[in-house]
Amino acid sequence: MTDLTEFPASRRAVAGFPAVRRIGSAFSGLPPSVVIGTLLLLFWVVCAVAGNLFVPYNPYAEDFLAMLTPPDASHWFGTDQLGRDVLSRIIVGSRDILLVAPLATLVGVAAGSIIGLVLGYFDGLTDAIGARLLDTLMAFPFIVLVTMTLVAIGPSNLTVVLVIGIAYAPLVARTVRAAVREQKERDYVSAARLGGEGALPIMFVEILPNIRETILIELVTRLGYAFFSIATLSFLGLGIQPPSADWGLAVADGYGFLTGGKWWVVVFNSGAIVSLVMATNLIAQGLGAFENGDG
Repeated sequence: MTDLTEFPASRRAVAGFPAVRRIGSAFSGLPPSVVIGTLLLLFWVVCAVAGNLFVPYNPYAEDFLAMLTPPDASHWFGTDQLGRDVLSRIIVGSRDILLVAPLATLVGVAAGSIIGLVLGYFDGLTDAIGARLLDTLMAFPFIVLVTMTLVAIGPSNLTVVLVIGIAYAPLVARTVRAAVREQKERDYVSAARLGGEGALPIMFVEILPNIRETILIELVTRLGYAFFSIATLSFLGLGIQPPSADWGLAVADGYGFLTGGKWWVVVFNSGAIVSLVMATNLIAQGLGAFENGDG
């Protein structure tokens, strides 16, 4: 049995906590950008799930005697135009964006992956028509397409999930299609055809597992775009709706006070949005380098 007294104090502390060792082994071998991005993302997940347990103030309690108070010892991030604590609202406000953005991303990546598998595997008329449709959809500016659709059908969390997911599907499909066209020329696909396997088993059983890294990177990348897109839509009044403490809504509410030197509502909420986008970009960058053998 190993004598822990042989190790330095710091290593004995780690050895005494199996959970710490498991976390360390989970991150071992990963690029630093993936570790940093994951930890930052996990921080916001904890805030979204359990933020109500440790917020310093009720994020919805109004205090008209403390409206737009600058950051101080009592309110680290200041208060907003209704006297609500900005730090508490940022912590709780992570909940909606961390629910809507991943769901929208999953819808887009799932739909785009299926479309890309079909178009990449089948040649001829199917691929030609599908590719032209994808090019047509991608010709529209993303934010214009999403904004027009939400104006027409009305904003809600469900409509935001569906509209952003559908808008992302062509972008994902193009990437997956290229990956499938490269994979279907491999020997294992030819062997599956010779073995009598049909198109669906080959696409979903043979090819799909071999492009999972491409889909994973696309998933993380689109998640970062979804965070930014939803914050933008909320700023425009077309995304997450009041009374949510959403960050995009907070930026919109505090924007008019910037000229009066009341900067903290906009700056701190914008910083939260940037941190989420940066976290996903770090993960996607690290995974791309890891897949290419550079990590």
